[in-house]
Amino acid sequence: MRWDNHRVVITAAGRDFGRTLAIRLADLGAEVFLSARHLAAARRVRDEIRDRGHQRVHAFACDLTDPASIRDFATGVAEHTDRIDVLVNNGSRYLDGPDLLSATDADVVDTISSGATGTVLTTKSFLPLLLNSETPDVVTMVSACGTPGHHRSDAHDAFYAAKSAQAGFTEILSKRLRPQGVRVISLYPPDFDNADPLSEEWETTPREAEDALTAHSLVECVLFAVAQPRDCFIKAFHFEQV
Repeated sequence: MRWDNHRVVITAAGRDFGRTLAIRLADLGAEVFLSARHLAAARRVRDEIRDRGHQRVHAFACDLTDPASIRDFATGVAEHTDRIDVLVNNGSRYLDGPDLLSATDADVVDTISSGATGTVLTTKSFLPLLLNSETPDVVTMVSACGTPGHHRSDAHDAFYAAKSAQAGFTEILSKRLRPQGVRVISLYPPDFDNADPLSEEWETTPREAEDALTAHSLVECVLFAVAQPRDCFIKAFHFEQV
């Protein structure tokens, strides 16, 4: 599937999986609107993509803990386009440490705000542009930590809380937006290998049954879900954890 006619917003695309997804979708022809908390990080990825010959890429600053910053991001994107076909809610601060007392109050607030509140407000801000698309999709990178009963991560309790909130939000959103033709797709990966998509490791990282999940496979899950006919609402991807 080529993405030449797709306009895609990706949050937290300055590094890690957000960067990976931005590069891969741009390679497939998508017009990409990427954000990072710091504009310099977003511009760095934008420039990496442009160096590959793809000029339809735009960089924005967006702090997912700041409602005004989210609104400014959506307004900035609207100055370039009248529609968005795919919104990827990738942004969410990770917080390590299985001891509840190990994190400061500020860390807890920042973690929950970026993952939970940030996802809700980003979706809200971009919904008008999504509704202008004939093929609107909302893709949210949740986590296995958002699955009921999951306990195998060393993430902090606040991260579990943020991911559980994302899961609850996307669950109800899927039902409520379906009548408007908006598909809501959530991914619940465990820890995964994120090889640099610009390195040889991208193609050589093992992807056998005994291996950990890879970013390469996660990208292919997103591509698969979006490529389905519009009567096919793939609500969630859950993965076995090695």
